[in-house]
Amino acid sequence: MLRVAVVGSGPSGVYAAQELVGQREVPGVRVDVLDRLPAPYGLVRYGVAPDHEKIKSLTGNLRSVLEDERIRFLGNLEVGEAPLTTARMLELYPAVVYCVGAARDRTLGIPGEELAGVHSATAFVSWYSGHPDAGSFDLGGVRSAVVVGAGNVAVDVARILARGAAELEPTDMPQAALGALAGSGVRTVAMVARRGPSQARFTTKELRELGTLPGVGTRVDPAELALDPAYGGPALAAALPAVARRNLEVLRGWAGGPAVGGEGGRELRLRFYLRPVEVLGGPDGRVRGMRFERTAPDGRGGVSGTGVYEDLEAQLVLRSVGYLGVRLPGLPFDAATGTVPHAAGRVVRAGRASVGEYVAGWIKRGPTGVIGTNRPCAKETVSSLLQDAAALARRDLPGDPLEALRAAGLRPVEWPGWLSIEAAEAELGRSLGRRTVKIPDWTGLHTAAGLNAGR
Repeated sequence: MLRVAVVGSGPSGVYAAQELVGQREVPGVRVDVLDRLPAPYGLVRYGVAPDHEKIKSLTGNLRSVLEDERIRFLGNLEVGEAPLTTARMLELYPAVVYCVGAARDRTLGIPGEELAGVHSATAFVSWYSGHPDAGSFDLGGVRSAVVVGAGNVAVDVARILARGAAELEPTDMPQAALGALAGSGVRTVAMVARRGPSQARFTTKELRELGTLPGVGTRVDPAELALDPAYGGPALAAALPAVARRNLEVLRGWAGGPAVGGEGGRELRLRFYLRPVEVLGGPDGRVRGMRFERTAPDGRGGVSGTGVYEDLEAQLVLRSVGYLGVRLPGLPFDAATGTVPHAAGRVVRAGRASVGEYVAGWIKRGPTGVIGTNRPCAKETVSSLLQDAAALARRDLPGDPLEALRAAGLRPVEWPGWLSIEAAEAELGRSLGRRTVKIPDWTGLHTAAGLNAGR
């Protein structure tokens, strides 16, 4: 029997586990899926916005894989730090597949970014998604918020800021986050991109949703849309990818008329061709606004500065300009790309493939693609692993790794522990008159899982 460890229980890790037990070339494969959190599903649980229930329903597919009798979930295990170093993993398993994602966000690299009230969109998402490492947000003194970026994460955080709390109450959002949003003073949310609408990375479905928010007026500046060569040029628009063409059609329908969604209590503004140059602070050390430089198409697919500046009021700034992978101690790492060097999924050390160590997902290819992109990515990695199966099977390793993990003082949360967390979150929701509500802290998760102690 070949027992493989998969580190990470998000889509890339679960798809890798599914490929391993579903293949026929090497019979009898068993998979341990390890995660540092007591809860599975990765960014599907802690990254997908709570009001996007259709996408969150993907957990049903992931769940069916993790409930396979050939797969074992082991949460609450920090891989990379003692006692569970990457070297120790190879002493316990003949093969390890690392699917650890990209946990760090890119910064803007501009003056004032250190001011209070400036955060990554990742931190905001973690907070309203109930991640146990998340901080807290007080929105009571925030009238205007600026979201820098034009991807789906930027759209998510802008939408959550603009939504009414009553619309979010049926979701699994933690009670504290729901309460903070209910008491929010936000009246204006600006989502700002340095390039044009044809180059934005949000999907059309996400974009259209911004025009349907009850009580929210969504505005777009026709003059900014007109700067995009593809906006007024049918031939250029026809050459665009389908998503970009559909986005332009949606924005064209919004331009020039009253605010989409009516004149509600809140306003959502989509701004284009503005490059952030400085975060403006007040005497109290908190953000009070952002300065942008107007940009213009440079004729080569990029933009250049015009020397014209505009200030936007903001007591909250959320940057959403991309993710970066984080170095996992003991694995080689390319800091420029935020990925582990690999050859078809095999980790490359000193120019040579390391048989027994593999990567899949964002730590392999960078933060690109959608959830479904992880499936072919995992399939390629598993194919490489299976080619090495004969060599891997010859390794002389101890018995069940779970015994060694417990002997080292670790406290894995197995599948029954996760089911207990699910039950506790359902009960919490009932007690609050809501549906399932996430437990957002380590102690609560551990208690629900039956560990009865803090982290």
